[in-house]
Amino acid sequence: MHSAESDAAPGRVVATAAALGLIEQLRQRHGPLMFFQSGGCCDGSAPMCYPAGEFSVSDTDVRLGELGGAPFYMGAEQFAYWEHTQLIIDVVAGNGGMFSLDNGTGQRFLTRSRLFSDAELAQLPAPATGPGA
Repeated sequence: MHSAESDAAPGRVVATAAALGLIEQLRQRHGPLMFFQSGGCCDGSAPMCYPAGEFSVSDTDVRLGELGGAPFYMGAEQFAYWEHTQLIIDVVAGNGGMFSLDNGTGQRFLTRSRLFSDAELAQLPAPATGPGA
């Protein structure tokens, strides 16, 4: 017997309960939010949280899904390396990225990951790209 839940495609990005709690706190403080998975540079590989519309999403950026109603994007080149991986956004103690809204809260978002199984990969739809995705 199969449940609808077991037949559903897995999310490319999911959040722990702790991350969803911090997202809700930040939404109450800042309004609608968005995420972009940093690929290095200044803030390492942290998921960056911004007020919706304050980070410019390009036509090639990939929308992986939503976390607590906030869209989550990643650059196309980085996605090419991570397309077989589910991102699990969690929260740990510490300072967030310099430009991320979690900075100064005493907590920071952290990306964990796991490889999709072959069966899960077969269920995944093609990701959408661009700011309207």
